[in-house]
Amino acid sequence: MRHIPIKLGPLAMLLTVISVCMTTLGILAFATARADWNMAQKYADTIQTRYALEAEGQRFLQTAALALREGKAPEELESAERDEAGTVWRTFQEGEFMLKVGIVSEGGQLRVVSWRMQKEWEPEGDLNLWLDD
Repeated sequence: MRHIPIKLGPLAMLLTVISVCMTTLGILAFATARADWNMAQKYADTIQTRYALEAEGQRFLQTAALALREGKAPEELESAERDEAGTVWRTFQEGEFMLKVGIVSEGGQLRVVSWRMQKEWEPEGDLNLWLDD
């Protein structure tokens, strides 16, 4: 029986390339998962803040309705302001988010005329799209 020598050069090269590719894909998968986790945490914090503001706004509406039933005007509530059109405004703020609620008293009932959630935003740089050369 004759012994045929096996050349390991091409096989070793193939295994090296496969190992490098698998390592690269593993690192990329980990980096992507970490970025997704960070984005999910940021989104969860944002939603939690928005829901907290929504709950405060709902409590304000409940307090205003109770005050109206007791014969008090909604603008007499804490931090409420009335504008010249008769709309009573109340602003709630938490972090960068702000909820502005506007209500009007009509015939012994409240009507919400504005419920606006806003976030403060400042551009990072100059937003000039037209370069002056």
